[in-house]
Amino acid sequence: MSDRERDPIREARSQWAKHGWGETADGMAMVTSIFRVQQLLMERIDVVLRPLDLSFARYEVLMLLSFSSAGAMPMTRLGSLLQVHPTSASSAVARLERQGFVQRSRPEADRRVVLASITSRGHDVAQLASEGLNRDVFGSPGLGQAETIELTGLLERMRVSAGDVVTEV
Repeated sequence: MSDRERDPIREARSQWAKHGWGETADGMAMVTSIFRVQQLLMERIDVVLRPLDLSFARYEVLMLLSFSSAGAMPMTRLGSLLQVHPTSASSAVARLERQGFVQRSRPEADRRVVLASITSRGHDVAQLASEGLNRDVFGSPGLGQAETIELTGLLERMRVSAGDVVTEV
């Protein structure tokens, strides 16, 4: 069997066990598998978003703003919903602003607040991106619907055990 035909994650699991870490081999294989699947999904996502000059992080910003009833929200709230450091949210919004998809402002009522608002161009590109992602990624993630729901539930349990707050919407 050639290296190309071998599953590197199964091989790593076997090596883990052979080197005395058998009790953690399954966990190592699971973590490594999640990272590999994330790479594979990001490749598919990039095929859709790259022609629109978007990253997945910037797409998420656009979608949060487009789902907001006002089409806008404070930067602090945006960062919290994205579950990223405020600097990362600010960087994504700055790039979207340069692209003409978002604008930032300070409301007269409280000049300390920075508000991010989606523009009509931002709505248009978010719509195009969503159509492509629904068609090419989200609609066929690589598992059937029941498996997708089951995996999402398992990942949710992992998130909760790591401290994420998960509530019904």
